Parts: sequence; C-alpha cells; structure tokens
Amino acid sequence: MAKALIGYRSSDLLDPRQAADNARLRARVRELEALVLRLCAENDRLTAEVAEHGLREELQDLQEMQPV
Repeated sequence: MAKALIGYRSSDLLDPRQAADNARLRARVRELEALVLRLCAENDRLTAEVAEHGLREELQDLQEMQPV
C-alpha cells in the first residue's frame, strides 16, 4: 500500500497540471478542516452559553427542528 501511495505522489512531478490540481485540493482540504474546527468551537461556546442561562428546553426544541 505504501509503495502505491509513494508511486502515485511521485507521478505528480511528471504532470505539472496534476501537481497543481493536487496542491489546490490539499489547500482546500486545509481550509475546510480549519472551518470545521472554528464551527465546532463556536458550537461549544454557544452550547455552554445556553446551559449557563438555563435555556435547555429551547435547545431541545431547536434540536428537534434539525433535519434528519
């Protein structure tokens, strides 16, 4: 498996368009991972704020409205 991955990555050097596309995709994945971390932190902060103010019933109502 490792040989296959190494072989695939070294083939990027042969095709500059593929190498550029892979670099762009890796950058986009990093952006999306950062967004997920930011949204998780914001969600944790909001959940703590709701719990602090005793609005647990409203939180349950909101969760029931979430799409399945």
